[in-house]
Amino acid sequence: MAHGALMHEDVDDVAVVIADVAAGDEVKTVTLDGKEMGTVKAVENIPLGHKIALRDLNEGKEVIKYGRTIGQATRTISKGAHVHTHNVKSIRWG
Repeated sequence: MAHGALMHEDVDDVAVVIADVAAGDEVKTVTLDGKEMGTVKAVENIPLGHKIALRDLNEGKEVIKYGRTIGQATRTISKGAHVHTHNVKSIRWG
């Protein structure tokens, strides 16, 4: 199976999908260096270029991408869910 999502660092909570993903799809993740990081089952549709949660994220948790905090979960986010402005508040833009 070809990979379907890219992670910047192996500690990231999210990966960016490289094609539209439908609920129920198994998405293989790899780091930018090509290290295979396993698969995650999408629990909802996720558009190309958006993030998929690689683990359950509790409300208030800092969300890690690029090996750094990019925002805070504004509600509980399930593994495999679409991660975007509807459930993460950016730390840069408020």
